Amino acid sequence: MVKVRAGVLPVLLLLAACFAFQQLSASDDTVFYDSFDDTFEGRWIVSSKEEYQGVWSHSKSEGHEDYGLLVSEKAKKYAIVKELEKPESLNDGTIVLQFETRLQNGLECGGAYLKYLRPQEAGWEPKIFDNEAPYSIMFGPDKCGLTNKVHFIFKHKNPKSGEYVEHHLTTPPSVPADKLTHVYTAILKPNNELVILVDGEEKKKANFLSADDFMPPLIPTKTIPDPEDKKPEDWDERAKIPDPNAVKPEDWDEDAPMEIVDEEAEKPERWLDDEPEEIDDPDATKPEDWDDEEDGEWEAPRIDNPKCVTAPGCGEWKKPMKRNPAYKGKWHAPLIDNPSYKGIWKPQEIPNPSYFEADKPNFEPIAAVGIEIWTMQDGILFDNILIAKDEKVAQAYRDTAWKPKFEVEKEKMKEEEDVQGAEGFLVTVQKKIFDLLYTVADLPLLSSHKSKIIDLIEKAEQQPNLTVGILVAIVVIIFSVLVKLLFGGKKPARVEKKTTGAAAASSSSAAAKEDEKEKEEKEKEKEGTSSESEKEGAAAPRRRTTTRREN
Repeated sequence: MVKVRAGVLPVLLLLAACFAFQQLSASDDTVFYDSFDDTFEGRWIVSSKEEYQGVWSHSKSEGHEDYGLLVSEKAKKYAIVKELEKPESLNDGTIVLQFETRLQNGLECGGAYLKYLRPQEAGWEPKIFDNEAPYSIMFGPDKCGLTNKVHFIFKHKNPKSGEYVEHHLTTPPSVPADKLTHVYTAILKPNNELVILVDGEEKKKANFLSADDFMPPLIPTKTIPDPEDKKPEDWDERAKIPDPNAVKPEDWDEDAPMEIVDEEAEKPERWLDDEPEEIDDPDATKPEDWDDEEDGEWEAPRIDNPKCVTAPGCGEWKKPMKRNPAYKGKWHAPLIDNPSYKGIWKPQEIPNPSYFEADKPNFEPIAAVGIEIWTMQDGILFDNILIAKDEKVAQAYRDTAWKPKFEVEKEKMKEEEDVQGAEGFLVTVQKKIFDLLYTVADLPLLSSHKSKIIDLIEKAEQQPNLTVGILVAIVVIIFSVLVKLLFGGKKPARVEKKTTGAAAASSSSAAAKEDEKEKEEKEKEKEGTSSESEKEGAAAPRRRTTTRREN
């Protein structure tokens, strides 16, 4: 078995990929391909029309060494076009349209689709390429407001009228909602089948001749409503009419009110007739800067009367209203079948002058690839634009050019989502901890430390990385308070030693003097406290303690 040195394998894979690209590009089944490895300047033509101010850029895809064509500015219109070597028919066998788009900054409102243009003889010029340039097919993602779809629109010339009609794919796939590189593929088959792939996965299958798959259908209806036909004046479309023979009953009182006074109602017990529902706020005081001359006479704000809270009600009692059993409202005659009813009028059908029959669509050839969009987002990257005659060619490009990038981006996105998930869980836990700490701060035993605890919690909310340290500080505060409650208020127990003789007498005398001295100090403290209370009582009038009811 041949061993490959580390570092050599990636080089070999890169060389193999380059060789595969060269083989694919040189294949007769590849009509057009641009990898944008080289700058677009000199190869693609940027529209010089004034309204297209968006600047195109040759830039690397984020996280890759792979280059693409970048929409570099927000809220701008963009237009750029690349002509094919020769016009390509869409009517001869299979045609595959494929390209990559990466919405590096997302897509809130804008398009990222391609237009496959008809030859210039149809009436357009590359230097003034705009939204009026005639195309055969428009294909790609578009998102804005309620619009979220991968467009597929083809323009087809009606052989009878000569008019070019836009036919839109019904129920198209939606645009992937991420910032990864996605590859969009449209396969037009000779059996009239259309297959739309997103990232190589089939998302929509349709038939060009089916009236259910395109709006309007490719084949017009055989008949149409006659535009000259007019509804007769005596045509009656009313299915029901009021019965002309119906008579209002004699006892039908149209003037009876819907509600009447409930005469059987009785005033509830303990109803406070003399109490108003609202009273002046007894705790309100006139502001010091209130000027009666300028501000008018001051009036205390009104609050709900607290006496009415426990009572059934206050103020004048009135009997309630109830539904009037005699009420019938305005009388109307009942409806009956209309004998003159003819149904809903419709104009008569006439042969459709635009009707034609076809076994397959007759597409106009494509001679250029254009990007003409208006977008509110920047960072839209186009890459690996391909037109081929074989599905296998498109699959090979997906496998070699798109898939390696996509796998790297998907893995990176998963890692970011895992990190965000972990951070989200941590934020949730921190919020629960903060809520608990706010509850703890409201405990009465911590009232003297409440402001300090609140400050610590707010710091932790502003700087989550400090949560653990601040949590420890709060626990220390709580622990110190508990220690003071348990041990701080008690004096150590006095240990008495047995003494004899003179020592006992001396000790007894000293203890007596100490007790007498301690008693005198307590008396002084009591007198001082009483005196201060009297001074405070004289200095501050007694405050009213009427409880205010909150609204």
